[in-house]
This record gives sequence, C-alpha cells and structure tokens, in this order.
Amino acid sequence: MVRDRMRRLLAPIIGLLALAGIASAAPAPRVSITSYAQLATPLPHPYDETANADAAVARARARARAHHKLLLIDLGGNWCGDCLVLAGTMALPEVRAFVQAHYEVVTVDVGRFDRNLQIPAHYGITQRLEGVPALLIVDPVHDRLLDGGHVAALADARHMDPQSLADWLAQWTS
Repeated sequence: MVRDRMRRLLAPIIGLLALAGIASAAPAPRVSITSYAQLATPLPHPYDETANADAAVARARARARAHHKLLLIDLGGNWCGDCLVLAGTMALPEVRAFVQAHYEVVTVDVGRFDRNLQIPAHYGITQRLEGVPALLIVDPVHDRLLDGGHVAALADARHMDPQSLADWLAQWTS
C-alpha cells in the first residue's frame, strides 16, 4: 500500500524528468559506416508529395502513443541532399533498429518550403523553416515539441559523420 502510494506520487516527477531530458538517453547505436560515401545507392526518396500530411501525422502520433514511443516528424523533400543522407543513414540496419525501438517516424514533404507548413506551425514554428531536414521530436501524449530550437540541427547532415547523426537521434530518448 505504501509502495503503491509512493509509485503514484513519484510517477509524475519521473515523467517530467524524462521529458526534460534529465533522465539518461538511450545509448546511440554504433554505426557501421564512417562516411556517407559508404551508403547504399541510390539513396531512398522518403517524401511522398501526394500524401495527406495531417492524416499521416495523426496516425503516427496515435501509434507513438499506443507504443509508448516518441513521434519523429521528418520535414523535407526528395530534392534535398541532406534529407536523402538522413534517410540513407536511418535505413542502416543498426540505426533502423534503434529508431524503430524509440520512435514512430512520419515523413512530410514540405516542397520548396511551400507545402504542409501547417505541421510545423502546429508546434509553434511559424517562421520559415531554417532548413531541411527539419526533425520535430514530439511527446505524443501531450502533443508537445521536445526539440524546439534544434529542429534544423540536421539540415547540414552531409557535413556530419554518420555516428554524430545517430548520436543526435539518441539524445532525445530515455
């Protein structure tokens, strides 16, 4: 009885600490390549220009909530080299397994910064995106952006090494 009461009292505090990033992140996967030149080609083109972005995000958010994962909204376009590097890196078996364990991923085509901008606006990003890929890491329970101020951190992905990209993805997990 005392144990149950303590659990009920501590659960919200532990949840807040995890959301604030105070809890330790899951270790990043060890990436098998050291250069993007080692990625399989052709690189994936993950952005569907015809998809209903609102419906896709809603479905992914529901899956994330149901499976107790974070929601990762990948905003980009198939014309963008950094977006393709991100997609190719996320397709590596070790990175894919890590992402699947911690995130529900949905890709949203933003055209040339002129399509589906209601998605970032929903999370308070109403100015022009700083670059793509722009990754929105979202708490699916409270529908709250967790990586505010960092959404364009991978917009220069091709100048990062693959391990740094995996490390960036891992920092939001707990």
